[in-house]
Amino acid sequence: MWENLKADSKLFKSMKTIIIGGGAAGMMAAATICEGNPEAEVILIEKNSDLGRKVIISGGGRCNVTTGTENPKEVLLNYPRGNKFLISAMFAFGPRAVRAWFEDHNVPLKCEDDGRVFPVSDHGEDVVGAFKKIFARSRIQVVLGRSVVKMEKENNTFKIFFKDGSEILADTVVLALGGQAYRHTGSTGDGYTLAEALGHTITKLAPSLHSFVLKEAWMGTLAGMSFVKATISADCSKPNSRTGPFLFTHKGISGPAVFAVSSLSALTLFSPKNPLPIFIDFLPEIKIEDLKNTIQNSCRAELKKNFKNTLHQFVPLKLVESLALEFNLPINKKNAEISKAEISLSAEILKNTMVHAVGYGAGEEFVTAGGVELTEIDPKTMESKKCEGLFFAGEILNVDGFTGGFNLQAAWATGRLAGVAILADFDDD
Repeated sequence: MWENLKADSKLFKSMKTIIIGGGAAGMMAAATICEGNPEAEVILIEKNSDLGRKVIISGGGRCNVTTGTENPKEVLLNYPRGNKFLISAMFAFGPRAVRAWFEDHNVPLKCEDDGRVFPVSDHGEDVVGAFKKIFARSRIQVVLGRSVVKMEKENNTFKIFFKDGSEILADTVVLALGGQAYRHTGSTGDGYTLAEALGHTITKLAPSLHSFVLKEAWMGTLAGMSFVKATISADCSKPNSRTGPFLFTHKGISGPAVFAVSSLSALTLFSPKNPLPIFIDFLPEIKIEDLKNTIQNSCRAELKKNFKNTLHQFVPLKLVESLALEFNLPINKKNAEISKAEISLSAEILKNTMVHAVGYGAGEEFVTAGGVELTEIDPKTMESKKCEGLFFAGEILNVDGFTGGFNLQAAWATGRLAGVAILADFDDD
C-alpha cells in the first residue's frame, strides 16, 4: 500500500508540508490537513517500516485511545507538565471530540469502568488503520523507513536531510517525533536535536509513568499482591502523592497510583546511592487516630486473639507478617499483651510504610517528561515563535500526562491543532 519514495529533492520541490513522525500526533496532523483540503500536498515521514507502532502497543496492545473524562478542565488536571499550554488544544479537540472522530472513521469505542477508552475490538491496529484509510484516498505521500538527521531553514524554505545524505524541501514542517520512551518503537529523541538546530530550547528530560525498583528486598516476597486503593507518596522537593490501585512486583511497586507518582516526581533524581523515599498508606480512608482506636478496641474485645489476626482485619496476613519482620512488630503476642505503644507503632506502619526507590521499572505507557520549551510555541496553533512555518505536536513537547489515555489525548489534540493552523495557511495562500 505504501510507497517508499526516492529521496530526489526535485520530486519534492512543490511539496507544501512535511510531517516528521508517523505516531499519533503526526498521523492526526496529516489526516486533518488531508481531510480539510484534499488537494494539499503533504509528505508524512516515518523512520519505522510502518505507522503508529507506539500507538498500536499502548494499553497492552489494546490502545487506550483517550479518557472517558469529558470536561476539559478536569482533563487538564491530569497533566503534571503542560496543562496550561494545552488549554486551547483541549477545548478545541477534547476527549469527546476525539471519540466522535474515531467513531466517524469506523472505529467503535468503549469506555471501561476505570475511565479508559479503547476500541471495541481491543486491537490498536484498528486505530492506526483509520489513518491509513484516510491516507490511501488522499494525495499524501507516506515515506517509511527513512530517518531525518538534520534540518535547516533558508529564507522561507526548510531543507530536510536524510541519513543517506539526500534531502528534500518544504514550506511548512511539523515535528511530531516522540520522546525517548519505548526506544524499540523508534522513539529515540531525534526530534530534540532537530528542534535545537532551529533555535528551540529543550528542557530537562526524564522517564515518566514507570514503576519503582525498591531498595527493600523483602517486598519481593509480596509480588503479585495488589490493593484497590492506597496512597503512594514521593518525598522530594515538592511532595507528591496519589491515591489509587497499586501492586507489589518482584523488584518493587507498580500500578496506576505508582505511575502517577512517578510522573509527579519525574524530574527528581534518584539512584542506589541517592534513593528516593516512598511512603505507602495502605488504609487511606481511615485517619491514623481512628485506626489506633479501632485496633485498641479490637484488642480489648478479643484478648486471647493473636495480634497478627487483629491486624489482618485491615490488610492481607502475608503483608502483616512481612511488615512485622521488617519493623519488629510483636504480632505473635496475644491481644491482651499488646501495649498502647505497640498499637500506635502498628497503625503508623500501616499508614506510613517507608521504602526507597533506587531505579526505574517498566510502566504501562512509559513516556518522556520534558521536551521543547513551551514558551517558545504558540499554544493556539502549535507554531514556533522562533521559526515561522515550524510546528510541533505530541510527546516532543514538554507535555505529559498520567496513565489512562491522557498522553494519547494530548497527541491527538496538539496534532489536530497544528493541522488546523496549517490548513488556515493553505486558505490564505
